Amino acid sequence: MEKNNKLQNKDVQTYAEDMAKVFESNESSGLIKKIIHEEEEEEVKKKKLSPKSRKDQFLMFAGFVFIFLASALLIYLVISKEKIETVPIELQFTPLIFTDKTAFVEIELPKEKMVLNILNNIKITEVKQAGVKGIYLTENKKIIGFSRFLELIEANLTKDKISVFGDNFLIGGYKGDTPDLFILLKIRSFSDVFNEMRAWEAKMFFDLHDFFDIAVNASTKYLLTKDFEDGIIQNKNARILYDDKGKIVLMYIFADDTSIVITNTESATREVMLRLAGSRVKK
Repeated sequence: MEKNNKLQNKDVQTYAEDMAKVFESNESSGLIKKIIHEEEEEEVKKKKLSPKSRKDQFLMFAGFVFIFLASALLIYLVISKEKIETVPIELQFTPLIFTDKTAFVEIELPKEKMVLNILNNIKITEVKQAGVKGIYLTENKKIIGFSRFLELIEANLTKDKISVFGDNFLIGGYKGDTPDLFILLKIRSFSDVFNEMRAWEAKMFFDLHDFFDIAVNASTKYLLTKDFEDGIIQNKNARILYDDKGKIVLMYIFADDTSIVITNTESATREVMLRLAGSRVKK
């Protein structure tokens, strides 16, 4: 029995010694290192292939893309800031009366071109019978006022007399038996403008005859110095320039306390006054 125990101890000691010798050998050491290295590589692969790792990579990539796009947009806005153009704004105006159609006519100088464009717009119109077409003159895409209009046609009115008129005015065409032109002016009051209008009478025909398609020649030149006369048009006070046959050549009518109509036909006057009355009722 004792002999067998001694034999076992000897075998155990021999196995332990053999293992120690194996670990101490270079070959075994290299093998262990290789196993450890392979285990580490396998662990790295597992981490790379794991869903969490892929998600982190995707989020990181997406973050870089968004940062790049935001930076590019910022740079573009800074560079193109000076090149951004304003959106054209629609022409703004306050209609003095209701018009069936409206036209915007860009001013062309000399005066003869401007007059021709206005007359063409009035003669060639799609408005119904007794309809009214409004003509607004524009300069550099902006509607001009009455003071600028008088300046462009070189009217014989001094600046101190122009000041009694409102700047909002309307050139219009009334479709009667013939296309009739009218000019609607706004004033502060009858008393403010009466003397100025009387003063303008001496040159009014000269300033406006082209717009009413009246030529000044040997047979009509007397109208340049003929006096206006008092008259009543549509029950309103008027000053009228007659030719030598008693026909109305030009007149201005005090349509209401703040409106003057310049025209050469009673039918155009009547329609403008009806529309003025309608505008007051709506307000």
